[in-house]
Amino acid sequence: MDNDPNFREKISTNLVYKANLQQRVYDNTFSLFNTLKETLHEMASEFNVELDDKIDRRIRIEYRDRGKFEAQLRVAGEVLIFNMHTNVFMFDENNAIWQNEYVKIDRANAYCGVINIYNFLADSFKYNRSSDEGYLIGRIFINHELQYFVEGKRQQRVRVGEFGTKTIDEGELIAIIEMAMDYALDFDLLVPPYESAKIMNLDQLNTKFENTKIKTGKRLGYEFNIDDI
Repeated sequence: MDNDPNFREKISTNLVYKANLQQRVYDNTFSLFNTLKETLHEMASEFNVELDDKIDRRIRIEYRDRGKFEAQLRVAGEVLIFNMHTNVFMFDENNAIWQNEYVKIDRANAYCGVINIYNFLADSFKYNRSSDEGYLIGRIFINHELQYFVEGKRQQRVRVGEFGTKTIDEGELIAIIEMAMDYALDFDLLVPPYESAKIMNLDQLNTKFENTKIKTGKRLGYEFNIDDI
């Protein structure tokens, strides 16, 4: 069976187009993530200067670089984990992004990289409680033109309907980080419902408390809603 040269050309054209597009998205996301790391480091230093002599030094804000695609900001008893996903994403057909005029003009604008923001308890890291749960409280989407939007708890910067109206910069990052910090500090650890905590097995009992396999999470046993996302 002879190969169809037109079909081969179609595949080659699509490959070149999509590969170049996704590479631009990745490069933008990676560059933004490095700016995010620098911004987190600077903000931690600035907050610590402002809070000097006002709080116990043991609960100062601490920045930690956790590798190429992850950074950590400890805020008192809270830890925010910023994680860049290495893949580029497209949205499903039911996503609200398809109602956006910027995306209607060019479908390619919807290809995005993602930076996730998770909230954990600081003690989960301190005592290596690997079963403890963290919560996705925000995520930043960035495309090939540095246009962005944010989903998340209290995140009011650029929502999906405004995608295509503003490029992201350090000032926008600071606002996003501050909102995540504010939410995490107000997101209190609730006592688990009695029914969800009434049974313990012997393995858990024989393990030192700080290394116990018993889960701890701010909403363990409760629903964690996306009501304001």
